Amino acid sequence: MFNRIEVKPAYRVVCETIEAQIVAGSLRPGDLLPTETQLADSFGLTRHTVREGLRQLEESGLVGRAAGRRLAVKVPDHAELAPRATQILRMQGVTFRELWEASMLLEPESARGAAGQITAQHLIALEANLAAMEAALNAGRSIIALDVEFHALLAAIAANKALMLAREPVSQLFFPALKQLFDHPRTRDTGPRRLIEAHRRIVDALRVRDSVTAEQWMRRHMQDFRRGYDVCGLDTDQPLPASFV
Repeated sequence: MFNRIEVKPAYRVVCETIEAQIVAGSLRPGDLLPTETQLADSFGLTRHTVREGLRQLEESGLVGRAAGRRLAVKVPDHAELAPRATQILRMQGVTFRELWEASMLLEPESARGAAGQITAQHLIALEANLAAMEAALNAGRSIIALDVEFHALLAAIAANKALMLAREPVSQLFFPALKQLFDHPRTRDTGPRRLIEAHRRIVDALRVRDSVTAEQWMRRHMQDFRRGYDVCGLDTDQPLPASFV
């Protein structure tokens, strides 16, 4: 007996064929793709089928619209790749414990690396983030997005592409994790203030390029994150809530 053969939709073949050429280096960043008509002729398919394949390829971040609206090969940014990986983590029921353990590896390394690369312009961006966070808190607004931005800034300053790609999908899970803490009556008042204080200490260490202190404060910051869950009596082995709001 033979197993049933799974035949891929034609648009997937279009997407994967072009993707393979990009990954292999046959098509390089900046190269324009053939037009839909040219690709339809080459593949022996309709323009509608080719268009769907190109749409999926564009969603992957490997191509983008260039001058004249032609699609060109590009290097996807880590932020473009993250949402899909984050969604997969959520579908797999990632828990706070798993998020925290990964963050304890990634975030201190970002802080340590940033200390060696920090510039005056970087410090201005970090100070602006802190100021925006203080203003949001005083106005009764959420600071979660600004917290995620702060950690992303550190990773960008560290300038380690592998680290940025590894941490970005995990960092997006801070939204539901922090929301649980900042909504809880035991931590909603103290949690945001402690978070901002930790960020301030990290920036102070970065200002003098003190990688040891920056890393240590990031570790304390992440440990405080875990401690908040314990104070609230939240189950760290339950999947994170789906809401990002």
